[in-house]
Amino acid sequence: KQTMNEIIKKNGINFGIITGIISVLITTSIYIIDLSLMTKWWVGISILAFYIIIGCILLVKTKKDMGGFMNFKDGFTTYFISALIGIAISVVFNILLYNVIDPEAADTLKQMTLKSTAEMMKNFGAPSSEIKKAIEKMENYDQFSTIEQLKGSIWSVIGATIFGLILAAIFKKNKPVF
Repeated sequence: KQTMNEIIKKNGINFGIITGIISVLITTSIYIIDLSLMTKWWVGISILAFYIIIGCILLVKTKKDMGGFMNFKDGFTTYFISALIGIAISVVFNILLYNVIDPEAADTLKQMTLKSTAEMMKNFGAPSSEIKKAIEKMENYDQFSTIEQLKGSIWSVIGATIFGLILAAIFKKNKPVF
């Protein structure tokens, strides 16, 4: 029989690898099908919802593997291990894709992002001077550089931490004390 610690590690690592691989497959699919999908808000929301569902499945499985009880710390630890591994795999792949395999894709995506940002700001009634300022700022920013992607991964970890805290609180079930 596995110890609680082994269950936490095993599930965290397995789901982290699964999440990372799925992230790579999603990015690769979008890359192959239509790069402009990367600039669509609904794609981002759909991917985020998918990761939350995976997190829920992870914690339900972990609680079941632990005999139906899982404290907050164990739930959070399992989720956090999974998130770190998934984010690491995803970021390494994105760095390779946009800096080694196809740097032109990064340039194409940047132009698409500039265009969609300008359109969105215009639709929200932003003055053209503000739109121009925002576009100039974006033009001087390389979101696909290795450094910027590593910085972005820090924000991903912060977001995952927040979701992990929430999900661990939702799925915790302490053993009754007699």
